[in-house]
Amino acid sequence: MLFISDAHAEAAPAPAGGGTEMLIMIGIFFAIMYFMIIRPQQKRQKEHKSLMDSLTKGDEVVTNGGMMGKIKAVSDDVVRIELTESVVIKVQKSAIASVLPKGTLNQDD
Repeated sequence: MLFISDAHAEAAPAPAGGGTEMLIMIGIFFAIMYFMIIRPQQKRQKEHKSLMDSLTKGDEVVTNGGMMGKIKAVSDDVVRIELTESVVIKVQKSAIASVLPKGTLNQDD
């Protein structure tokens, strides 16, 4: 050990309580993530699921693509939407963005 000095850092004891502070910081971080990101997303998913379950014949809806029409038939996963008197399309229930108030669409245009 003539040319290499001894490492003195390994002899120093670790500071007391250093691990608990880090665990508290990680816990606070996850709590913030839960309330800022995860919880609102779950709430939106729950609202969209209830919208899908409440679709009935005659509802006026808007799809994610922006098409507006009146529901003619509802099955498990598919909704038939009448865009005009001669145009009826089939879309998945999950493609429905929102339900419009009754009478919003004027079919005479």
